[in-house]
Amino acid sequence: MMNQYLSFFKLIKFYIFLTTAEPLPKDRDPTAVYANNELDLSEISVFGFDYDYTLACYKENLPYLIYDLGKSALINAHKYPKEIEHLVYNPGFAVRGLHCDVRKGFLLKIDSFHHIQMGTVYRGKDPVEDVEVMSSYHGTHVPIDNLSGFHGTGPRMHQLMDLFALPEMALLSNVIQYFKENDIPYDPEYVFHDVRSAVQGIHANGMLHRAIMENIETYLGQQEEVGELLKSLRAAGKQMFLITNSGVPFVDRGMTHLMGTEWRDYFDVIIFNARKPKFFNDTTRPFRKFDPTTGLKSWNKINELEKGEFYQEGNFYKLITMTGWYGKRVLYFGDHVYTDLAGPTLKHGWRTGAIIPELEHEIMTQNSSTYKHTIRWLKVLEELISKKQIHIDPESQATLAIRYADLYMSSVSSLLNYSLKHTFYPRRSALPHELGDPPIAK
Repeated sequence: MMNQYLSFFKLIKFYIFLTTAEPLPKDRDPTAVYANNELDLSEISVFGFDYDYTLACYKENLPYLIYDLGKSALINAHKYPKEIEHLVYNPGFAVRGLHCDVRKGFLLKIDSFHHIQMGTVYRGKDPVEDVEVMSSYHGTHVPIDNLSGFHGTGPRMHQLMDLFALPEMALLSNVIQYFKENDIPYDPEYVFHDVRSAVQGIHANGMLHRAIMENIETYLGQQEEVGELLKSLRAAGKQMFLITNSGVPFVDRGMTHLMGTEWRDYFDVIIFNARKPKFFNDTTRPFRKFDPTTGLKSWNKINELEKGEFYQEGNFYKLITMTGWYGKRVLYFGDHVYTDLAGPTLKHGWRTGAIIPELEHEIMTQNSSTYKHTIRWLKVLEELISKKQIHIDPESQATLAIRYADLYMSSVSSLLNYSLKHTFYPRRSALPHELGDPPIAK
């Protein structure tokens, strides 16, 4: 036993030496474009864009506005206690991609194998003990029937994917915490739907858009790179289109702020109120031409989509029939996996690019020496565990899984760093059986 201990101790010392002797990995570029699939830009003749959080990159103060307006809607429309107006937004509390167990009022992280990551479950602002989690779910596995469906909603678990999710999660957690601390009985399912209704309601009724338009410079900064990108694509003879769920006045105000009144001249087709993801599945909803001077929709049947005109609603099948924009020569950019990316790539064969504003911060964190040393030591531990046949459940690291995007980046302006003849190649990761010493069979 003593000899085994000394041998293992020497092995540890050897691996510790390796962690300090080898140079740390090189930094990654936080403004680079990263590829999940090979994509040759020279084969792309049509570029499409969403508006919110894709062409329009809002400032960090927008979630505070969403939170405050949602909180006011809870008080005024849903008659929640006036005292919750003192609950403040904490931007660091949660990240996108978490699930909410509607019936239990839990906020939690679920990995790609449908297992709850222990230590990530919260009720309000308080962590839930592992024992309670195990008891509530009879283990850590969550059946697929309880998880979110294709578009992010399920019978029990809701995955919070869009950028409204951050203030929504913060408001939900703060309200539940307030009820707990003040011994106010509540049904978690009611609170979830009330908070969701309040936050989504300020978008649907135009309150949020009006607040942004009235203070456009406060929430939407000047982004010269977006204009440069569109100009470079136009100069290269590329066709471009815009498909957004937002309305004409809001998008027109934002794009005019970003590029001037001539912004519409860059796009071959402009579609508002598209109702994504329904837009990519529907076959019957017709396009309606919109006159921005009168604010009225035309009653005339639309047989072609004209450059510089504003269109509303419609559907994907009419779009490709009128334009001929089929398949892999189209590259569409959006920020929401289910709303923007899943339908175009899975059903229609478009190439897709995911815009992930958080990516830049994540890469900068990964570039820090502290992070690199931590990851290196983690790999050493994994190697030691493999050699000594010690069994533990591997700890999952936070990873960015983009299932429906060929490319991903922090901003569309990242494309300016590349030639339009550039080919992106995915970085292949080795499978467990392809590298290192094989585990010793028992």
